[in-house]
Amino acid sequence: MAGALDHLLVLDLTSHLSGPYCAMLLADHGAEVIKIEPPKGDSARGMPPFVNGESAPFMTWNRNKRSVVLDLKQQQDKDALLHLIDQADILVENYRPGVLDRLGIGWSVLHQRNKRLILASISGFGQTGPYSSRGGFDLITQAMSGLMSTNGPADGPPHRLPIAISDVTAGMFLAFGVLAAVEARHRTGEGQHVETSLLEAATSLAVYESAHYFATGTRPERIGQAHRGSSPYQCFQTADGYITVGASQQKFFNQLCELVEAPELVADPRFADNAERVRHNDALVALLADKLRVQPSAHWLTALEKLGIPAGPVLHYDEVYTDPQILARDMVVETVHPVTGPFRTMGVTVKLSATPGSVRRPAPRLGEHTNEILNERRAAE
Repeated sequence: MAGALDHLLVLDLTSHLSGPYCAMLLADHGAEVIKIEPPKGDSARGMPPFVNGESAPFMTWNRNKRSVVLDLKQQQDKDALLHLIDQADILVENYRPGVLDRLGIGWSVLHQRNKRLILASISGFGQTGPYSSRGGFDLITQAMSGLMSTNGPADGPPHRLPIAISDVTAGMFLAFGVLAAVEARHRTGEGQHVETSLLEAATSLAVYESAHYFATGTRPERIGQAHRGSSPYQCFQTADGYITVGASQQKFFNQLCELVEAPELVADPRFADNAERVRHNDALVALLADKLRVQPSAHWLTALEKLGIPAGPVLHYDEVYTDPQILARDMVVETVHPVTGPFRTMGVTVKLSATPGSVRRPAPRLGEHTNEILNERRAAE
């Protein structure tokens, strides 16, 4: 069955993670994505770990694409790119602002050549503003967005989230922007320049922290495992591991207190409602922790599920990718790569009932489809 975006031709002129991730999302839902790489290839091809010499990270977020090698410093290759652009719907790029202009393929040139083209750009800090010319990585924008200031234990140094949250969310937001521009093109007949940045993507995640600051004018401090607006809502140690419990709703809180044999907590004025529990979260968590530590995780999870109280185990990734719910939702899929053989990767996150996305091909080898694609596109002119 054709994917929802199988009518779109996307040129992926990006490297590393944020831009390739955006193009991967479009490819997963059927778009034809041609990855344009320099002769040395996307820098992510050099990221460990490797499987038979192929980068596992690169293969993870470059599936469903074909690879063309073009040296944009050579006029012949630049002309080949322009011919592809003439037929494309979307061009995704993550150069520093100004690089496309210096290459002679900035937005004004592209829009004049192909009025329907959507140019989608990711940069560290955006196309405008005093920081626009700076290079930006996930680490830098986690720090500058405030994420690091509120992550980690209440005392101690700032903590970087170990996942590349700025990169991945910027890719997601850009994919959303591309689809919004496609919808607008249905009405206007013309494409537009869509752009976002790692800094904006990371900053936009602070929904609780921004609400706190704008409402109070005070700095949201680090609060460790606690939640700014819900209590109890965090991780607890059990006799043999850790579980998470979300029991901020009054019904759930009352049931939890009964379950851990601490009904007196319900009557305690410090815990009378969610707002009071948030104010006195440290005291409440200490009392609950003593109760939960006496039984193993399986005991509590079974009892919590029976009551309908949201809870779950803290899983390591080897447990995540063998979890029956993850497998039932097709979040682990396998492709066959010409060099590595069978290669497992993450599945398609968003499920469409009539036009489902899919993982149809492995990540390409460098320049694997150069002649194939250039000949196809010449024939299509």
